[in-house]
Amino acid sequence: MHDVKQIRNTVILSHGNSGKTTLAEAMLYTAGATRRLGKVDDGTATMDFEPEEIKRNITISTGFHHLSWKKREIFLADTPGDDNFVNEARFAAQVADSAILTVGAVVGVRNQTGKFVEIIRENKIPCLICITRMDRERANFSKTVEQIREAFDLNPVVLYLPIGAEESFRGVVDLVANKAWFFKTDGSGRVNEGDIPGDMADEAAVLRESLMEYVAETDDDLIEKFLEEGELNDEELRSGLARAVQAGSIAPVCAGAAINNLGTALILDAVAELLPSPDQRPARVGANPVTGDLEEREASADAPFSAQVFKTMADPFAGRLTIFRVWSGTLAGDTFYNSTRETAERYGQLYVLEGKEQKQIDTAVPGMIVAVAKLKETVTGDTLCDEARPIVFDPLEPLPTVITYAVTSSKGDEEKLFASITKMLDEDLTLKLTRQQQTHEVLIEGVGQVHLEVTGEKLKRKFGVELELQLPRVPYRETIRGTARVQGKHKKQSGGRGQFGDCWIEMEPLERGGGYEFIDEIVGGVIPQQYRPAVDKGIQEAMAKGVIAGYPFVDVRIRLVDGSFHSVDSSEMAFKVAGSLAFKKGVQEADPVLLEPIMEVTIQVPKEHVGDVMGDLNSRRGKVLGMDSTDRFEVISAHVPQKEILLYAPDLTSMTGGQATFQVAFSHYEEVPSHLAGKIISEANQEG
Repeated sequence: MHDVKQIRNTVILSHGNSGKTTLAEAMLYTAGATRRLGKVDDGTATMDFEPEEIKRNITISTGFHHLSWKKREIFLADTPGDDNFVNEARFAAQVADSAILTVGAVVGVRNQTGKFVEIIRENKIPCLICITRMDRERANFSKTVEQIREAFDLNPVVLYLPIGAEESFRGVVDLVANKAWFFKTDGSGRVNEGDIPGDMADEAAVLRESLMEYVAETDDDLIEKFLEEGELNDEELRSGLARAVQAGSIAPVCAGAAINNLGTALILDAVAELLPSPDQRPARVGANPVTGDLEEREASADAPFSAQVFKTMADPFAGRLTIFRVWSGTLAGDTFYNSTRETAERYGQLYVLEGKEQKQIDTAVPGMIVAVAKLKETVTGDTLCDEARPIVFDPLEPLPTVITYAVTSSKGDEEKLFASITKMLDEDLTLKLTRQQQTHEVLIEGVGQVHLEVTGEKLKRKFGVELELQLPRVPYRETIRGTARVQGKHKKQSGGRGQFGDCWIEMEPLERGGGYEFIDEIVGGVIPQQYRPAVDKGIQEAMAKGVIAGYPFVDVRIRLVDGSFHSVDSSEMAFKVAGSLAFKKGVQEADPVLLEPIMEVTIQVPKEHVGDVMGDLNSRRGKVLGMDSTDRFEVISAHVPQKEILLYAPDLTSMTGGQATFQVAFSHYEEVPSHLAGKIISEANQEG
């Protein structure tokens, strides 16, 4: 496990229900890393072990394991395919040396497949394509390969040509070895060597020549020989194929049926022989925190130690489990330096992950995914290194949140709830917890409805607190469009000293975002100087509570122009009340209006769905600002009232089959149309 050249670190990627976890389970079982073939549908999968995953039959959190195959130590990361948890896949891909892209032989390329191809391209990692579920009804290998070729620039090249399909799927033709392998029927995933079926000989010959040509085109020496002699020998083809795959020039295509463990050994062969070891990948680049200079870290056990945390798991009993990828050097002992936090961390034991279990190890070298428990300062994204040779890698950036709810505890235990959510924030960077000052609500943000529902389930299971989600209140505001000159007079006599305050104010609107201005224009002593700030304070208190619907008042200029006082009965309190009365009276005379928050929404949508999205934006009172085009997408920018997009995430997913993404940010406030304002004001007054 400590020979860097023998390590393979690969991540399994694709959309949901494409067979990723089933393939991982078959690989582990075939290699003897597990004793039974785990199955997702019956809840026995080693990689999907959390109750929320078993309940939904989907991967929610990236699962890790390792296996030995042909003297290679293969570290597997099985990632979620659901849009709600795509950040897990993104983070795992950022610390992997290669990827296995699964595509189902029945449904083929789906709308969401492109998202995971983009992850592969963004991280510039070599890719092996596995056409899964070849034993299913209507499985079509050649059609699926052609779909991949047309949709993406992966340059897929057939490595294993299936023999038969559906119930008759019984083996593959190995185009490099130019022989057939027939599946054993004992469920072991292994194969027996045989002759290429006669009716497939011509097709296999054509595809083998095509494979040679693809490989030759990636190497100047090989293309010269291929053009001169028309072929490559087996060793040239094998070594040239490995170099081409590792360079990302081509993506070899395998075929299998993991649910019945058919052909898994051959897929493992491809991983072991074709995908790169850590030292065959480009050096990791980071910044020296002392000098600011960029430095490289080669994947060598002899280099200075460096690693990056890409996942944290919260456990109420064991504490936090910190998972990281070793980029360079050798980790041994019981301490390392966190260069992001500028602190040394001590750990008790080093582990490799085996599903929900951990196996103790003494040392870790480049390419390994390892974990430690109960670190005090370290969080996801931090860089770990040798303090004498510090380096800081770029932090991991989660996708932006797209859905927000107000959060409360069903049992009223708010303090325990928020403490528990804070622990979840360490585990899940895509969660955000904020407080809306105006509405006094605590808001939780996530990347989808299911994401927040699963978070609630985890909180209940791990910490015993129940999460209640409600749509957040929209933070409306009030202002005026006209002007007014009004008197506010507070006079009260009830025996003894009375109360008397009298002021005249003029009010006018400010431009949007202008806030509040108070101008003292009193001439002479009609209101003594010591009482004038009280008028200002009374107005501000009235603004905070609102006048027409109880929402904060904004964008107004007040001039204090006249008034009177009583030498005995006047006081600061009396003038504060007078100021408040004047303001409320003036608002009613100055054409009051309600303002609503307008959000700037940027939507990336496939061209075929642009019409649907544009029509939907119009129905939400949206104003399109502009559009930009890319190869596959249109990027629409629009202003939309916040009230209209509280549940935009699931609606957009439904509208576009999960292909579109969007980002949203506050832009400005605008007047609520009069036909809607009346209803909002009425509802607010009823609640008040």
